[in-house]
Amino acid sequence: MLIDVTQTTPPVQVTDTPPPPAPSGPAKDAPPLPAPSGPAKDAPPLAGPSGPSVQEAGGSPLPVPSVRAPRVHRAWFVAAVTFVTIIGAAAFASLPGLLIEPLEADFGWSRGTVGFAVSVNLALYGLTAPFAAALMDRFGIRKVVAVALTVIAVGSGLTVVMNAAWQLVLFWGVLVGLGSGSMALAFAATVTNRWFVARRGLVTGILTAAGASGQLVFLPFLAWLVKEHGWRPASITVALAALVVVPFVWLLLRDHPADVGLAPYGAQEFVPKPAPVPGAARRAVTVLVKAARTGPFWLLAGTFAICGASTNGLVKTHFIPASHDHGMPVTAAAGLLAVIGVFDVIGTIASGWFTDRFEARRLLAVYYALRGISLLFLPLLLAPTVHPPMVFFIVFYGLDWVATVPPTIALCREYFGADSAIVFGWVLASHQIGAGLVAFLGGLARDLMGSYDVVWYASGALCAVAALMALIIRRRPSVEPHEATATATATA
Repeated sequence: MLIDVTQTTPPVQVTDTPPPPAPSGPAKDAPPLPAPSGPAKDAPPLAGPSGPSVQEAGGSPLPVPSVRAPRVHRAWFVAAVTFVTIIGAAAFASLPGLLIEPLEADFGWSRGTVGFAVSVNLALYGLTAPFAAALMDRFGIRKVVAVALTVIAVGSGLTVVMNAAWQLVLFWGVLVGLGSGSMALAFAATVTNRWFVARRGLVTGILTAAGASGQLVFLPFLAWLVKEHGWRPASITVALAALVVVPFVWLLLRDHPADVGLAPYGAQEFVPKPAPVPGAARRAVTVLVKAARTGPFWLLAGTFAICGASTNGLVKTHFIPASHDHGMPVTAAAGLLAVIGVFDVIGTIASGWFTDRFEARRLLAVYYALRGISLLFLPLLLAPTVHPPMVFFIVFYGLDWVATVPPTIALCREYFGADSAIVFGWVLASHQIGAGLVAFLGGLARDLMGSYDVVWYASGALCAVAALMALIIRRRPSVEPHEATATATATA
């Protein structure tokens, strides 16, 4: 249980006229800084080694119990809870690639049919994200995330009773899609923006890596469960994993540093909690309309759509069945995908560190170019067994899996300021639409051509396009032209 560092006693009433001193009390003109031998009279009511004093009716000071400033800023505890929450919710993302063949065997559904349900899931995941960011501004992070996790659990749990393809689309596509979208990466972006001023890139990388960590934790176990006991126990496991995290969110997460009387990590002064913003849906649409008038928004949305197509839509959904097509056991293919998750953690955290130090546009161009090159080689590496070149691909591709997220969030913050979390939600929507499109088209291509090869090559080419798009995003001037003119005039 985390310990609040809020002041539990009434704060000092500060007035313009100091109270009359007690006969033996400190001098009336004592400086406001604390004296070596005791606490300061005017110490703030929060976060200090010594607390304030309250004046008794007779004028003698009554000491208030001291509250120690936390050695570790509360923001890091909030980031840790967010990390665990995203891990718990990530179980659902591990399952689609494992369900394609079992559902095909049990119900006779084509890969295109299952891929369509996955594409609905991914598209709603993305389209819900910008509204989720606005809902978090309106109702608070805790409430939105707790409800989202519950919806994921309900959708995943109901799949065990389905007997028609439309039910797969409803339960897995709609319910799990809406629940996961209500958290998505907008959750990480909102927590980072509210709780951190310093180390934002690093924290973004860590929280983004949480999704890969969830994949690492759940995928090998779910693959074994599907193989030994069928896909239904795996769906129940996903539902339980989402439910288990709900109490952590409700009890330990806080919406804003002001809730516990702290400034954001790295801030020089206290930041009051903003009032709830009504009209969440209207605000999300208004922000979209405003952002859509700028070129950087479309370039970021386009590059992130290709990011989703080449990761969630292609590799996460189709790598396991594609490997199985070449004779590789499902458990071995799932193990390789989990190893991608291991190196994704390393690559994403490193990307956050790089984003704090290097230009985000160039980082994006490098990431997309390297990813495209790796995908062009993948069709040549698929085989019945795991061999060294395949291991090299897994490591190389894993380091680049979602390394694009920290620089993309940084560019959204640079261009769109206070609306950046909502704008990133819309950029994430494009990511998931691209992912959903390729999840469906990849399965359709496999049904029609009996191979995924053309999909790997097309995704590699798209990554090259994304690298070029990233390079042409203009750097935003640090000072707007009208501000520069006003400054020059004032100086003259």
